Amino acid sequence: MADSEHVARSAHGIGTRHDLPVSPFYAFAGAFAALLVSFLGLGLLWSRSCLTGEAAGRPLPAAVQRCADARATTLALRALGLAAYLTLLAHLLGPDDPARNPAPAAVYALFWAGLVPLSLLCGPLWRRLNPLRTLHLLGRALLRRPEPDRAPPAPLGLWPAALGLAAFTWLELASPAPASRAALLTFLGAYTVLQLAAAARWGEAWFARGDAFEAYAGLLARLSPFGRRADGRLVVRNPLDGLDATERVPGLAVTLCVLLGSTAYDGLSGTAGWTGTLQTSPLGRTPTATLGLLAVIGVTGAVYALCTAATRVRGAGAAFAHSLVPVALGYLVAHYFTLFTTEAPHAVALPVGAGPGPVPEPPLEPGALAALQVCAVVTGHVLGVVAAHDRAVRLQPPERAVSGQIPLLVLMITYTLGGLGLLVA
Repeated sequence: MADSEHVARSAHGIGTRHDLPVSPFYAFAGAFAALLVSFLGLGLLWSRSCLTGEAAGRPLPAAVQRCADARATTLALRALGLAAYLTLLAHLLGPDDPARNPAPAAVYALFWAGLVPLSLLCGPLWRRLNPLRTLHLLGRALLRRPEPDRAPPAPLGLWPAALGLAAFTWLELASPAPASRAALLTFLGAYTVLQLAAAARWGEAWFARGDAFEAYAGLLARLSPFGRRADGRLVVRNPLDGLDATERVPGLAVTLCVLLGSTAYDGLSGTAGWTGTLQTSPLGRTPTATLGLLAVIGVTGAVYALCTAATRVRGAGAAFAHSLVPVALGYLVAHYFTLFTTEAPHAVALPVGAGPGPVPEPPLEPGALAALQVCAVVTGHVLGVVAAHDRAVRLQPPERAVSGQIPLLVLMITYTLGGLGLLVA
């Protein structure tokens, strides 16, 4: 593997058949049993909606609230995010070699994979760290322009975020040189200009839905035990309450299908069969990889659309999209745990221009890593079943509350078997 592709491609190292601590048969059987038992248990014991969304949670102490909302805290977080952004730009002007430049590892491991634990542990903290918000505010101050009074068009919803995530995952998984300085500078520069131009037109409200990474972090933060109620109060909550409060907006399901499909392609790209296809395709490696990535995302979305349509719930695609968040989280943990735990410390410790250091050792043995991956995938799907069930008993009449969820169970089983299939391929 070429050095220029090392960082991006190391994300593909999911467990192989020989890594599994149990046979593939028992992995599939256990996952199927977990989903089926969860579905039956919920049908028998969970007959009324129990999740209360944003209204739920125990308020944190007033001192914690004051500290979190203090102007000094806000300024410190903004300065930290902007400093990290400028440092990354400086590194990208350094050597075009990931072994001597920490910038590729910082993008793919420290930032992209690191947003997962950051959002789960700290809630929507990236919103306050986001350097694009800070650049927007600094630009308004320097130009002495007021904040635009028009909001982004409601039909846009999360569609810009979905397109941004698709572009980034293409860069990581299908582009010819994902860790090259030119590719990263081009993407970062174009993305920054487009985001700031949109914010100049629609104001700071744009970033919550238009910035792919803030939208991505915000969806994951729905499963954090920490959040804010509608009145702004910081609370400790049941993560499923936070998930239930996910706003139904256009493009939500598409955004999550892009996440699911791209991580599925990430697993597929590490299989011997697909590697051979890329090497022998008459179209060339990049066009074939691009078509493969789009096809997997398309299949993921089509399966979701078919199964939700079969529930016969009006607007089911948007109503049940929140149940895909824990599924996406399970896939992200399975695919990026090793990348984050090995490459992120390397990105922080490697000085620009230094020679390559020792290859970081994975934190877990192959068997333990495979067990973590299987558990992450299965747990994500079980939580998805729980979230979908609670929404179903709220939206459907009692006589159809269980039977109407069978298409959603089929959806979760299909996604689970597909995800595990990539782990054992």
